[in-house]
Amino acid sequence: MAWFVYIARARTNRYYVGITTDPDRRILEHNRGEGAQFARDQGPFTLEYYSDAFPTKSAARIREAQIKKWTKTKKEHLIRGEWH
Repeated sequence: MAWFVYIARARTNRYYVGITTDPDRRILEHNRGEGAQFARDQGPFTLEYYSDAFPTKSAARIREAQIKKWTKTKKEHLIRGEWH
């Protein structure tokens, strides 16, 4: 099963970084109020970015943790395709 890291933008203009096997479905779930407390508090969301597929959940989690530490500006560069 392939895993993806995704970045969603909240109505508050904050970013949420997570992992999923289906980025579009996950955004729908967030927008229904399912998932993390941050998502319930900050939604609705738009999907801004998702990564190439990772072969394991563990590999996706490592990348997710890395991106979560980034500044908003660096995340925006990734979203625009200016950063890897």
